[in-house]
Amino acid sequence: MLEGQDLACWRGERAVFAGLSFRLDPGGAMLLVGPNGAGKSSLLRLLAGLVPPAEGRLLWQGQDALADRVAHAGRLRYLGHGDALKPSLTARENLAFYAALWGGQVEAALAALGLAELADLPARVLSSGQKRRLALARLALAPAPIWLLDEPTVGLDAASVEKLGALLAAHRAAGGLVIAATHLPLPLPGAGEMRL
Repeated sequence: MLEGQDLACWRGERAVFAGLSFRLDPGGAMLLVGPNGAGKSSLLRLLAGLVPPAEGRLLWQGQDALADRVAHAGRLRYLGHGDALKPSLTARENLAFYAALWGGQVEAALAALGLAELADLPARVLSSGQKRRLALARLALAPAPIWLLDEPTVGLDAASVEKLGALLAAHRAAGGLVIAATHLPLPLPGAGEMRL
C-alpha cells in the first residue's frame, strides 16, 4: 500500500502543489491529469524519492517510504520524459544493463514490447516510438511493486499502446501499483484520477 498524506512541493518561492493525499492498495492505479506545469512530473519525482516533500509524508505499508532511500528505489520503476538509453548500445545491450542491476529476462522484455526484430540495432537508429518502447521494456524485466510513469504513451502507435496495456494489466494483476501522468487516455481500466 502506498499512501501520500498532505504532500506539498515547492519550486523556489512558489508552491507547485500542497495538501495532496491519496492511497493506493495492491493492484491500484492512479492517473495524474492537468495542464502543463500543474505539477504532475514534480509529484512523480517526489514519489520516486528524487525530490523531498516540502510538507507531508509518503508511506509504504504504513511506514515512512523515504526513511531508507535505497530500499524505496528498489521497490519502484520510474520512467520519466527521457528514455535513458545509450545510443551506441543495441536494444538488447541497453536492456542487459538493467537486467544486470535488477535481474530479469532480456529476450522476454524485448518480446513484450514487440522489439525482438530490433534487438541488435543500436538505439541511435531507432525511431522515437521504438525508443519509447525500449524504455518501457525495462518494466518487463524484473518485478517492482510501484511503477511511476510520466507520459508513457508519447510517440507510441495504437499497437504499441495495446502492448503497454497488457504489461500494465499483468503488473496490476500481480498486485503492482501504477501512477501515471498523462494528457491522453491510458489503458488503465478502473484507475483513479488526481487532477492537479
